[in-house]
Amino acid sequence: MPQTPQQRRGKYYEDMACAHLRRQGLTLLTRNYHCRRGEIDLVMRDKDSLVFVEVRYRRQARFGTASESVNWHKQQRLIAAAGYYLLHEGKKQPPARFDVVAISGSEADLQLEWIPDAFRT
Repeated sequence: MPQTPQQRRGKYYEDMACAHLRRQGLTLLTRNYHCRRGEIDLVMRDKDSLVFVEVRYRRQARFGTASESVNWHKQQRLIAAAGYYLLHEGKKQPPARFDVVAISGSEADLQLEWIPDAFRT
């Protein structure tokens, strides 16, 4: 099934975020984890911690920055999806955290901000 332009754009920014985090030493475990509770863009490992990563892109900050778009409601959906992941995919519960990779600007001037441990459960 062909991807929509929005899906292609989302994959492009997820690829960019994943490559950046890999350069920082994280290891990719899975991408686009879906469950009935929601979706997690990237699930990675950072040493002995499991990292659930939300990737957000905003061309302009007119309606808030990319990092600001991960509001309380979005955080609750990520927390629920991560709980499901841990329950169904994990054999034991390692320390876990939620990171945000916020990408903003136009193609010619992209800015990437990695926010480790962006929020807590």
